[in-house]
Amino acid sequence: MTWGFELGRTYNRRRDIHAKFAGQQQGGIITPKAHNLIIIVTGEEGGQHGYTDTLRPDGVFEYYGEGQIGDMAMVRGNRAVANHTADGKDLLLFRKAKEGLRFEGQYIVEGILERPAPDTEGNIRNAFVFELRPLDAVIEALDSAPIANISGEISELRKRALEAASTSPKVGQARLSTVFERSKAVRDYILARANGKCEDCGEPAPFLTPSHTPFLEVHHIRRLSDGGPDDPRFMIGLCPNCHRGAHFGHDADERNDDMLSYVKAIEGN
Repeated sequence: MTWGFELGRTYNRRRDIHAKFAGQQQGGIITPKAHNLIIIVTGEEGGQHGYTDTLRPDGVFEYYGEGQIGDMAMVRGNRAVANHTADGKDLLLFRKAKEGLRFEGQYIVEGILERPAPDTEGNIRNAFVFELRPLDAVIEALDSAPIANISGEISELRKRALEAASTSPKVGQARLSTVFERSKAVRDYILARANGKCEDCGEPAPFLTPSHTPFLEVHHIRRLSDGGPDDPRFMIGLCPNCHRGAHFGHDADERNDDMLSYVKAIEGN
């Protein structure tokens, strides 16, 4: 479940999205002002003009930005999508279906292409194509990556983590790093900051990994489900027991509040 939406389930746009989160009732990009999320809707409309959103063999979903006539501009919905990671907002994808909107999952913008495509008047213009990577794929890759010995000064690791958290893709610019690499930079700093001890209960990590590093898990405090844009100022290194408690404990809300206060104190934010 992500923001109350279940993968593969179909929802009514007016009742299940706008009634709960508000935001634009027309168009393919919804940016609720009072919530840290952006909702994008894909469909077959682009096919009428010679282009359409596409799933590539490498697992990236190409999503065309908004703007019906003339060159697309990096404003409003397009800008919100491009900057969602730096702004700390989740990006949810829905697909139009006969019964409503089917939830396709949570994604991260990995890059932004500029490509010639027809507008509604049939004229060729420059269009933005957002390269979206499924968040589940990023988390799976990160979880399966071995935790090697983390080298470097803690200040340098923190600098890399903050830079990774604030990185937004630029139009047509070659990616300096993948989403996975940016997430790994944040994870490495959090584990180095924890220094082998759970940052909640204070106990040493329960065991060592095959590379003889203390095993801890990284938790996103801002939401009760892992995922979303990484930011070391809202993340904490936990033992598996405390991590489960932060998600499923009867006092989960209180525990997350306490964790956030702790991280704010040590990060100075």
